[in-house]
Amino acid sequence: MFKRGKGFLEAKQKIESGKRHTLKEAVNLIVATSRTKFDETVDAAIRLGVNPAHADQMVRGSVVLPHGLGKSVKVLVFAKGEKEKEAIDAGADVVGTDDIIEKIKNGWLEFDRVVATPDMMGSVGKLGKILGPRGLMPNPKVGTVTFDVAKAVNELKAGKVEFRVEKAGIVHSPVGKVSFGAEKLLENVSALIETIIKLKPASSKGTYLKSISISTTMGPGIKVDPLEVKNI
Repeated sequence: MFKRGKGFLEAKQKIESGKRHTLKEAVNLIVATSRTKFDETVDAAIRLGVNPAHADQMVRGSVVLPHGLGKSVKVLVFAKGEKEKEAIDAGADVVGTDDIIEKIKNGWLEFDRVVATPDMMGSVGKLGKILGPRGLMPNPKVGTVTFDVAKAVNELKAGKVEFRVEKAGIVHSPVGKVSFGAEKLLENVSALIETIIKLKPASSKGTYLKSISISTTMGPGIKVDPLEVKNI
């Protein structure tokens, strides 16, 4: 039988079962109950009143978190000519065309995010079966297929995260590290939720923010009152 660790159980004892906290209370609890020896990632799970099976209710987007994610991001850019130089000057870790495509086909995946100029997508599309399942395929809807490669690279380096509602109607996204402290985590989570609210589909009826929970890598989920968040 699965057994919870001592740290998890100690943290759970400090969280009132069933209570929905304000967002500020929740991030304070996240920081106060983290007891691991490593800097845990903080994640948000937001259940929406949408049916992703309908194309007009698909919620997908991106947001630049005010305080980033607390880790370095290795960015690969597919571009050529002047755009290749622009990507390098912006701080892209790897820039290339067909040579990089062949390298990926042979198993190389040492990068975290991918940007491509529109004229490269005909070639990059061949990597769909490799990049797609890993969430690495460039997409114009989240700003990773663009001729403004400098802006795309800068945003990714600064902590831009992409999100997409899952089949169960839930958006999962990292929002930072415990070491950020409550204030910075509050600002990051607020930025994510604000963006999701702005993306509410016109066809979505009834309650849009159904439930919100934040948790650390090894900790229990802490429920947040969606109504309080919406009012903020």
